[in-house]
Amino acid sequence: MTQTHQAETIPITRPTPTTAPTAGQPYEYRRAPLVEPDWTRFPGWRHVTRDQWESAQWQRVNCVKNIKQLRAVLGDLVDEAFYDDLAADQATHATMSMLVPPQMLNTMVPFAPMTTEAFLADPIRRYMIPVASDRRTDWPSHPYASRDSLHEHDMWVAEGLTHRYPTKVLAELLSTCPQYCGHCTRMDLVGNSTPSVDKLKLTLKPVDRYDAHITYLKAHPGVRDVVVSGGDVANVPWRNLESYLMRLLEIETIRDIRLATKALMGLPQHWLQPDVVEGLERVARTAARRGVNLAIHTHVNHAQSLTPLVARAAQTALDVGVRDVRNQGVLMRGVNATSTDLLDLCFALQGEAGILPYYFYMCDMIPNAEHWRVPVWHAQQLQHDIMGYLPGYATPRIVCDVPFVGKRWVHMLTEYDRERGISYWTKNYRTSIESADLEALNKRYAYYDPIDTLPEAGQRWWTEHRDD
Repeated sequence: MTQTHQAETIPITRPTPTTAPTAGQPYEYRRAPLVEPDWTRFPGWRHVTRDQWESAQWQRVNCVKNIKQLRAVLGDLVDEAFYDDLAADQATHATMSMLVPPQMLNTMVPFAPMTTEAFLADPIRRYMIPVASDRRTDWPSHPYASRDSLHEHDMWVAEGLTHRYPTKVLAELLSTCPQYCGHCTRMDLVGNSTPSVDKLKLTLKPVDRYDAHITYLKAHPGVRDVVVSGGDVANVPWRNLESYLMRLLEIETIRDIRLATKALMGLPQHWLQPDVVEGLERVARTAARRGVNLAIHTHVNHAQSLTPLVARAAQTALDVGVRDVRNQGVLMRGVNATSTDLLDLCFALQGEAGILPYYFYMCDMIPNAEHWRVPVWHAQQLQHDIMGYLPGYATPRIVCDVPFVGKRWVHMLTEYDRERGISYWTKNYRTSIESADLEALNKRYAYYDPIDTLPEAGQRWWTEHRDD
């Protein structure tokens, strides 16, 4: 005897039409085409022509390097108290000297009246021109902050060549950039010394440094991926950079080359110069012929930084054969640490500028950076909140760069003490300084949340152990 099972019928209740307000979405997408802000709104640039503005040479010559030059551009749009605040920061807290290209300064308060209050609140200003009142006075630095927080210098296998991951190296060709960001993770090496930081110096001549890199890479065929950085490759004379890249392309085991340049955003005029475009095309064609992936990685932290010039520079790189232009931003309080800011930025990157959102790093544990850093739980929440809006291929991963471990997605922690803000992480490879450490893969490595974000009990614990 057989039994017949009738499928269960589940009634469908259709929503009744209503005129009541709907809940809507947590984030509402609205296309926002890119616009180049009017630089002549600044008193110091009232007579600057478009030809001048689009000249890389003019941009470099007119970078703002000190308070006097900033005052010459802004005039009386901001009050004297701001300049006093800035001077106090440079004298006591700044880990980077001031260097702001006109292109970047022009994206601060781009479409509203410039006032002291608006300038102080501007997200680009907050990390490019930090002032003393931005910093925390209770915990300006975490007790475990360090000037080389990722121990990159410790992992040098040649001057400027960090071998941190099994198959990848970081090549620091030089120690300068076209612009200096306050949160720079390489603040121990990059830029000019400040009253609070006496910078390390590269000692070899560039030709000898580059030779040492090539020699090491030829001798280590397990390395297949080279991030060419600094500083910023935009500050390497193009002839020298092209020669270095062509030498990398001659090494059969190198399969990926990534050019790290914030200048694609901060000084797009550089990447639009005919000699640079033509040289980049030669490198891209050689890479394609040899089956090597050539990409540009830039660093945009807020949608305000994206303008038509930036989009043109990115598209030009793609047109001449660069495989991808990707963005690696840094999460910072007061700059972009909300889901709306991140989604606005990612849609502008992917939809308007042709730049692929790739990573957002948690701000590293360098000195005087606690006002920027976010706790791990906040980064995890942001990753949750941005999912589902962007195309999957354009949804960035939010990562924590854990000392001695490397990049880890923010949900990959092993244990998390939320009260004291200590997360523990594991890894699956040894760095170049751990080849003899049999226990390296069995250890747990700590990362620390900003203390001011902890519950009262956690803040009290750190206060009691401040001098331990």
